[in-house]
Amino acid sequence: MLSLHNPFPKPSLNHNSSTPPFSTTFKPHFPNTLKPPKPHKPNFTTKTQSLLQYNRKPQLAGETPRVVVITSGKGGVGKTTTTANVGLSLARLGFSVVAIDADVGLRNLDLLLGLENRVNYTVVEVLNGDCRLDQALVRDKRWSNFELLCISKPRSKLPIGFGGKALVWLVDALKSRQEGSPDFIIIDCPAGIDAGFITAITPANEAVLVTTPDITSLRDADRVTGLLECDGIRDIKMIVNRVRTDMIKGEDMMSVLDVQEMLGLSLLGVIPEDSEVIRSTNRGYPLVLNKPPTLAGLAFEQAAWRLVEQDSMKAVMMEEEPKKRGFFSFFGG
Repeated sequence: MLSLHNPFPKPSLNHNSSTPPFSTTFKPHFPNTLKPPKPHKPNFTTKTQSLLQYNRKPQLAGETPRVVVITSGKGGVGKTTTTANVGLSLARLGFSVVAIDADVGLRNLDLLLGLENRVNYTVVEVLNGDCRLDQALVRDKRWSNFELLCISKPRSKLPIGFGGKALVWLVDALKSRQEGSPDFIIIDCPAGIDAGFITAITPANEAVLVTTPDITSLRDADRVTGLLECDGIRDIKMIVNRVRTDMIKGEDMMSVLDVQEMLGLSLLGVIPEDSEVIRSTNRGYPLVLNKPPTLAGLAFEQAAWRLVEQDSMKAVMMEEEPKKRGFFSFFGG
């Protein structure tokens, strides 16, 4: 039963007492039935939820398998680098991925992945009946849910009968294989807008356009966007590669917002300029596998996350603070 005794007795007002009123030696008495109040602890619920939000697995949107073509029109902007890093990022997120190198005679995706010595059969041998489809698929040893499929061998010509219908048959064969259909089929498109480009985009239902913030790349990207829309591909997102903030501040390079306004496409990711790209390419070790991760590797992982959930990012304009004017500014200094 709770006692009604006051736990805080009033101090004596007798000034003749040896203990002054409200002395620092005063200690309140707590009965056994009444415990002192516990100190207040801050609530970290909101912060914990936000941390768990980033640690969750992304939810796969759309029907599987999702056939994504990575293209640009202009060569050297980073299509193959994007295919390797985004593909392995998807595999690290737990999704099964098949990457198709559709660049006939000039394939490089196997080099960036470090799988050049394991490619024994290609799609051409599959179509000729020299091997099975599962023999042409090269499984990555680091991530078993990532597989590489090359159209042809280096310095070889494509058969006359090979075209968009053959690649559509290949994608349908991947969908109906016994091991199960992959979650993503990523096609590394060759440069240009010739027959190889038309063949690569035929089976795709969404596209990722890789561009750099320069006028030559933007002109080709705008042309490719029109061709993709004419082919029936409406889900087009872009990745702006090799962005340098120092040149943007110096007004020597177009900003990401300028690029987005010129092309009018949803922004999937922004990849900063990184010298580690050349090192990873020469080693056959993609950026997303580096420890510690680089800025470009983290940007590729974020782009893969948005690709899974069919999300996009928004570029904003940062207003710079005005420079402080000194005393000599009145004299034009």
